[in-house]
Amino acid sequence: MPTQLTALAVTKSFLGRCVLDEVTCSLAAGERTGIIGENGSGKSTLLRLFAGRERPDRGEIVVHADGGIGYLAQDEQLPADTTVQQVIDRALRELRAIESRMRRLEVGMAAGDESGLAEYGELTTVFELRGGYDADARVERALHGLGLGLVARDRTVGGLSGGEQVRLRLAAILAAGSEVLLLDEPTNHLDDDALTWLEDHLRTRRGTTVTVSHDRVFLERVATSLLEVDADRRRVVRYGNGYAGFRAEKAAARQRWVQAHAQWQADTERLRETAATTARRVAPGRAMKDNNKMAYDRAGGRVQQSLAGRVRNAEERLRRLLADPVPPPPEPLRFRPSLRAGHAHGTVLEATDIAVGGRLDRTSVTVAVGDRLLVTGPNGAGKSTLLRVLAGALAPDAGTVTHRGRVGCLAQEPPPARPGETLLAAFARGRAGENEQHAERLLALGLFDRSRLSTRIENLSTGQRQRLVLARLVVEPVDVLLLDEPTNHLSPGLVEELETALADYPGAVVIVSHDRRLRARWDGAHLALRTSVTV
Repeated sequence: MPTQLTALAVTKSFLGRCVLDEVTCSLAAGERTGIIGENGSGKSTLLRLFAGRERPDRGEIVVHADGGIGYLAQDEQLPADTTVQQVIDRALRELRAIESRMRRLEVGMAAGDESGLAEYGELTTVFELRGGYDADARVERALHGLGLGLVARDRTVGGLSGGEQVRLRLAAILAAGSEVLLLDEPTNHLDDDALTWLEDHLRTRRGTTVTVSHDRVFLERVATSLLEVDADRRRVVRYGNGYAGFRAEKAAARQRWVQAHAQWQADTERLRETAATTARRVAPGRAMKDNNKMAYDRAGGRVQQSLAGRVRNAEERLRRLLADPVPPPPEPLRFRPSLRAGHAHGTVLEATDIAVGGRLDRTSVTVAVGDRLLVTGPNGAGKSTLLRVLAGALAPDAGTVTHRGRVGCLAQEPPPARPGETLLAAFARGRAGENEQHAERLLALGLFDRSRLSTRIENLSTGQRQRLVLARLVVEPVDVLLLDEPTNHLSPGLVEELETALADYPGAVVIVSHDRRLRARWDGAHLALRTSVTV
């Protein structure tokens, strides 16, 4: 299958921070590829490079797409006075131009002018490749599938909600029928019906699709391959067989690490034993023959020399192993329960008739040891506000909150960086102990490697900063975990670890999440909030 998109030794930096470093990858025609990684790792940058919206500092991007490229950016703003129909017309402009040129050539050929025959053949191929004859029907299907079927075509963009504007841009791009689709978080602002329609559409369309997404259900259903952008190494790793292949390879890589560490331990122990045992050995204490002391001593010297060589060989091999150790893999992520969470019963957090004007209607919550509570509701219902009140970070306008245990929080966004503070200093802040103790504790979590410890927080990506917050959270015992959209900024691999850690945690958990996979697996209680009203 021919290669359609290629990055060759691509490097890209922003404001002095390297995002992609000597990245090489390629995508074949017809692939459906998901780009994954934590926030700020360079996923959108890679997509913009493929789309031609950014140029690499070094290296080369090669794109072969005679049928055109459709690109959905996360942050594009449509002119407020543009109508829905104008947005659609703009997306179909190239198709309309091709069709218009074909009609003019047809008129000329009908009059006997065959000079445009070759061009007509090329245009017809492109027009058919992009589904030009089906364009109007495709517009209707996309608008209805994404929940915009009842929106008037003469309505201006300024009168649409933010979510409707995103869906309109997506519908227009899908309607254009481009050979290559580059979509940056297309599942944002879609309800379940629209998500299902989009997944089915992408699975059945011809052409190549590359999608930046954090939605694991979407990746499972759509992607045939994955590119993981590693924020720490600024590299891209490719996985085949979609999201299932990604998970399987991650598990296999960890198993290989476990085996390599075990082999290294066994080899070093064996060589230590060999060197020590051999060094203690002496020439065999056999009887002297014919009273030939000279021959006897000569044979014993050869044995001693051989043994000494074996000792030196074992010691040299041991030295090389110790110089290049295989560290143990990090322990799986694990939240630490306090004694209360592990052994006590009863209520650990209680909120009675709490309300925040314009942000949270009157709500009561009671959480006992071991409870699981998933908070859901539309945007603006006050989900994040509720968690902030429960955490004590926001005083309610009405009602009371009572804590009977220690509370640990993971906010939706990491806190602002303190100027000049390093990763290690931020992790150790407020904790007793020496820097090396804090460093070993942080490194043992497997969330960062040693080279990152001296990095200033302001130079970390959003995902790396959220990892730091998570690291501080897991090393302290707590009775209640309050988690606000914990999967938002983390890589899918770390999200899988986080879910496993939550399942094993015996304390109480209150979580706000739009993550479809997390919600589908949820086996605890639900609290559905309605849109808040002013109290």
